[in-house]
Amino acid sequence: MPNPRLTGLGGALLSGALMFVVGCVDQLLFGASLTLYCVLFLPVCVLTGLWVRGAELLSAPVVVPIAFAVGLLPVAKGGDGPGERLAGLVTALATQVGWLYGGTLLAALTVLARGLHRASARRRSAGGRP
Repeated sequence: MPNPRLTGLGGALLSGALMFVVGCVDQLLFGASLTLYCVLFLPVCVLTGLWVRGAELLSAPVVVPIAFAVGLLPVAKGGDGPGERLAGLVTALATQVGWLYGGTLLAALTVLARGLHRASARRRSAGGRP
């Protein structure tokens, strides 16, 4: 498995791009299924939490909701005008907020586990020093 270490901005770009691609594929193949989109959001949250660098762990739970909104652009129902598209986006965000909170919590738990692991590794390595 690759082990990239992304900055906070890199994590935001990766998760945003992944969710936009997921949204486009969902729109093309499945007719904008919000449930499928939301289920595929969860692995993106875990990957973002795993791949962000240790110094910027707290950025992962911040960027995944933004990525969720970016990916909703091709999936959200709406008309041709910008106002109708915005109304569709806001409606999709409001109706799928449980998935959004769940994915954000998943990213936060991933980051928390990584932070606790780093802290215990530091404590073990410091315990051997005089």
